Amino acid sequence: MMNYQKPMFTSPIFEGKTFVVTGGGTGLGKSMAKYLLELGANVVICSRKLEVLEKTASEFQAISKNILPLACDVRNYAEIEGIIAQTVAHFGDLNGWINNAAGNFVSPTERLSNRAFDAVVDIVLKGTYNASLALGKRWIELKQQGVMLNIVTTYAYTGSGYVVPSAAAKAGVLTLTRSLAAEWAKYGIRSNAIAPGPFPTDATLARLFPKEIAQVVDPMQRVPLKRFGDHQELANLAAYLLSDFSAYINGEVITIDGGEWHYNAGMFSGFDKIPTSFWDAFAEKVKGKSE
Repeated sequence: MMNYQKPMFTSPIFEGKTFVVTGGGTGLGKSMAKYLLELGANVVICSRKLEVLEKTASEFQAISKNILPLACDVRNYAEIEGIIAQTVAHFGDLNGWINNAAGNFVSPTERLSNRAFDAVVDIVLKGTYNASLALGKRWIELKQQGVMLNIVTTYAYTGSGYVVPSAAAKAGVLTLTRSLAAEWAKYGIRSNAIAPGPFPTDATLARLFPKEIAQVVDPMQRVPLKRFGDHQELANLAAYLLSDFSAYINGEVITIDGGEWHYNAGMFSGFDKIPTSFWDAFAEKVKGKSE
């Protein structure tokens, strides 16, 4: 039996460390924050909805008391600075940051307003560079090492129709990750990213694969492993990239998608639908011609 649903680390490897997770009240952000707490970290979760954060923090109390919910709009640089200040005041330090806050929806691009485009790009790209800049300035000034982890997507590499604002923004985050890794490594600051495939949450499925679309495009059939990712798998990877065990990984983007990206990029992947009986008959036909 595969153990991908189990924690990779079990000892408190992050004891005394403090991390901020944007978009940490729900979905993948919540799962990553939970695992960091289980590994002994102090964790700040932030988003625009304080009531959601407080509910999540309340759920986490059984794991650890070292959870702090703080409302923040990542599009506002001053609010990012405020989160940093409050985190340091409460926990005494700040060692890592996960840029997970995002916005996305499917639509033909010509149907989008400029405001809809701004809504996604401002959260994803502006929010990430706001946090990166504010945090980087602090760490460099204090001569402190730190780790930044950005959540991107596989279509940040390739682009994608119908999610153009997200694709453009995530591509920017991808380049930001690599650029800062090259420039700030000399200060002891690492920057890496994760490109997840389908890790279902109620919100993402409703936005990206509403029932009417899922009847036409089954997202699970796009994955050669024929399953969705488990949240613990992503949390395991995030914890590894934030830890000292990955100290020589810098500027890297790790895809975790069950092979979805490669499968759908392949010209002949659709041949999966061809039955074995066809290949048997086809082989006999080719054999007869060669003889």
